[in-house]
Amino acid sequence: MARHLYTKDEVRQMVKDEDIRFLRVMFTDVFGAIKSVDLPVSQLDKLMNNKIMFDGSSIDGFVRIEESDMYLYPDMSTWLTFPWGADHGKVARVICSVHMTNGTPFSGDPRNNLKRVLKEMQQMGFKSFNIGPEPEFFLFKTDENGNPTTKVNDSENYFDMEPADVGEDCRRDIVLALEKMGFDVEAAHHEVAPGQHEVDFKYSDALEAADNIQTFKLVVKTIAKKYGLHATFMPKPLSGINGSGMHLNMSLFTQDGQNAFFDENDKEQLSETAYHFLGGLMKHARSYTAIVNPIVNSYKRLVPGYEAPVYVAWSTSNRSPLVRIPNDRGMGTRLELRSADPAANPYLAIAAVLAAGLDGLRNNLPPVHNVDENIYDMTAKERRNKGIINLPDTLHSALKDLAEDDVIKGSMGGHLYQSFEEAKTREYDAYRAHVSDWERQRYMEQY
Repeated sequence: MARHLYTKDEVRQMVKDEDIRFLRVMFTDVFGAIKSVDLPVSQLDKLMNNKIMFDGSSIDGFVRIEESDMYLYPDMSTWLTFPWGADHGKVARVICSVHMTNGTPFSGDPRNNLKRVLKEMQQMGFKSFNIGPEPEFFLFKTDENGNPTTKVNDSENYFDMEPADVGEDCRRDIVLALEKMGFDVEAAHHEVAPGQHEVDFKYSDALEAADNIQTFKLVVKTIAKKYGLHATFMPKPLSGINGSGMHLNMSLFTQDGQNAFFDENDKEQLSETAYHFLGGLMKHARSYTAIVNPIVNSYKRLVPGYEAPVYVAWSTSNRSPLVRIPNDRGMGTRLELRSADPAANPYLAIAAVLAAGLDGLRNNLPPVHNVDENIYDMTAKERRNKGIINLPDTLHSALKDLAEDDVIKGSMGGHLYQSFEEAKTREYDAYRAHVSDWERQRYMEQY
């Protein structure tokens, strides 16, 4: 999805040529929720001149009421037209960064924060950090009032070629909509669990990849609603089946456009840069888990038996560890982080894993825990002997690890970390205080 930084005149011409009537101005809060302001096209010049103001105190994790005025600065390289809404005039989308009244970037904006970490990467001599995301989602039926149920619309499995049904048609229209918006869709298929789907789009630089993930979520939910379905990126909506992940394929590129992870002379054809970056991913794995798996439900997915990683290890030959090295080499050399899920804020998640990898480079960290056999088949003693540790099994544990890791906290900055930590602690405390149906069914008669 090649981007072009449109000039003001180019934007005005597109508005005229495409009969655009409304502008959807988007940004993202600390928890990954997409926020937007809809503007009539008459406000286009005001938007392009960075004059759109909003109340930052109304956005979770942003600012206090006494410092609420904030401005939206549009990134005109993100300008695109939605392929729907023509009956009432077309709608164009542009993603914005949040700025203070004095014009400085707001440190509590996750998009600004990712730019900051990318700048650190560039100061270390690299040109770009490329991300290829693989987000999964479920499609559920809705009831007569349009509310989501827990009923899926199929009983298919991974890559099944099911008879044409509403889920397949919905997925096809999602792909068509994405392509009309400029996405390079590489694959779309049914996933392992009933009602579960995956659409993979081509890798791009980190900031564009995060923008694309947010746009993808919006498209999926919009198209699903038109089919009377509810799309959810909740990691584990149903017990007893696989959850939804968002694998992150990542690679660093040098200033001359070469893949910094590739070395044809190495046994695995991986460079020292790749090994040290991987060492950083291993060292900080338990800490960035709170960011790439940010909700209570995330830890219902990270359990043995459902293909999601549970242990901190890496491999070039199997899919059970946290990080897998796919077979592609040359320009396609990459590391695949398999623990992340689509509830993650993509700006924070990408910043966290990049910070972990850069710490590995700065300190020449070794890539410990290379395991080629299936970790799920090992005994606890065998894992201990190999030094393999578990990922956190609750949000509470993950937050404790994050609190002790200055590198990963630094990937968020002080404002974002404080907002995130306070909100997620409240979330876990509310979960801990809730008495579930499972507990009543198990204990009420027994005790």
